[in-house]
Amino acid sequence: DVQLQASGGGLVQPGGSLRLSCAASGYAFKNFAMSWLRQTQGKGLERVADIMNDDKTAYVDSAKGRFTISKDNGKSTLYLQMSDLQPEDTAVYYCAKRGFRGTVVDGRKYDYLGQGTLVTVSS
Repeated sequence: DVQLQASGGGLVQPGGSLRLSCAASGYAFKNFAMSWLRQTQGKGLERVADIMNDDKTAYVDSAKGRFTISKDNGKSTLYLQMSDLQPEDTAVYYCAKRGFRGTVVDGRKYDYLGQGTLVTVSS
């Protein structure tokens, strides 16, 4: 079974940094694009960053210059390094596996999402 286990969330002050991790199992991790999504209270899922199987990356405008998505194929682990965090970054962050069916976010389909990790940015 495919499993995505996200971790690394927590409480951080504005301007601070966090690194999220997502341990993947049950499929050939290196062969699939992955994304970090986030959801704030009362809103739908928002795509934050993507990494393709060839390591090309893409970010939404609010994440550019502050967030970095990366992966370690040997460890089947996805990362999101976040810096200069702001209160508007407060959300539950999910790692997600791209697929041919499933949850649609910003025109992209995700067949598996992790359980989410809460990031709270507050002084």
